[in-house]
Amino acid sequence: MEKIKGLIDAPFTPMHPNGDINTEIIPQYAALLARNGLKGVFINGSSGEGYLLSDEERMRIAEAWVKAVNDLKAQGKADDFKVIVHVGATCVKAAHDLAAHAQKIGAWGIGAMASPFPKVGRIEELVKYCEEIASGAPELPFYFYHIPAFNGVYLSMLDLLKAVDGRIPNFAGIKYTFESLYEYNRCRRYADGKFDMLHGQDETILPCLAMGGAQGGIGGTTNYNGRCLVGIIDAWKAGDLEKARQLQNYAQDVIDVICHFRGNIVGGKRIMKLIGLDLGPNRTPFQSMTDEEEARMKQELEDIDFFNHCNK
Repeated sequence: MEKIKGLIDAPFTPMHPNGDINTEIIPQYAALLARNGLKGVFINGSSGEGYLLSDEERMRIAEAWVKAVNDLKAQGKADDFKVIVHVGATCVKAAHDLAAHAQKIGAWGIGAMASPFPKVGRIEELVKYCEEIASGAPELPFYFYHIPAFNGVYLSMLDLLKAVDGRIPNFAGIKYTFESLYEYNRCRRYADGKFDMLHGQDETILPCLAMGGAQGGIGGTTNYNGRCLVGIIDAWKAGDLEKARQLQNYAQDVIDVICHFRGNIVGGKRIMKLIGLDLGPNRTPFQSMTDEEEARMKQELEDIDFFNHCNK
């Protein structure tokens, strides 16, 4: 099964001021990401507030992204740009249907994080959840999205790989958004690197590269800081470790700023407005930034010269 190379972006869900989704801006969004070196999108995930959207909204967003990317490809502006659809849901039947829809519209792949309710407590429960979802799109690669901070599922991902091996035919790998680089590397080495291990924390791209074998990742700050993060990989490939370190440290400076403003989902989404792509408000229970907070965040970003480094 093909392994992803380069960085996939986890886009925000564009919304109108009244809170309705805004699909009209997605072509502009896709073009921004492609020209800044990103290799695809992982839509309707945590950055996209996916669990706060209706199934119908999620399908409309997926359709808009597939169309926008296909249009870019037809123009020669997004070669091999992938659309991966997060289809996880608290209702596994809904997730299965979202997976089937993703396959029908021509998405490249699908993924699912564990449901936040009910909390999965055993590997077999997680395998069964993945199995039912993946069967909805048997022709597409399926990625499990490991983000235990969101759902409390602190199970061994190595045990998950062992359990799905030979059982879920289209299981491609894991989007690994967790701090244990030791476990990440154990998973990467399992069965001579059989599964695709996508690093999911923008603050640890360089360590994952240094351990060897890491080829791709999915990030959230790539929305606005993709040039820097792509640059880490380019510098590593060129053998320029010092430049890679500088860029990784700068990426941390940017993350430090958004952590002052409720993280990537809230602060990061507002940064998109500051770089010229207004994606609207967050959906409740997230609380969008106030104008005063935006002004303070802009000043903090100016203090680290962000606007001369960000996506353009």
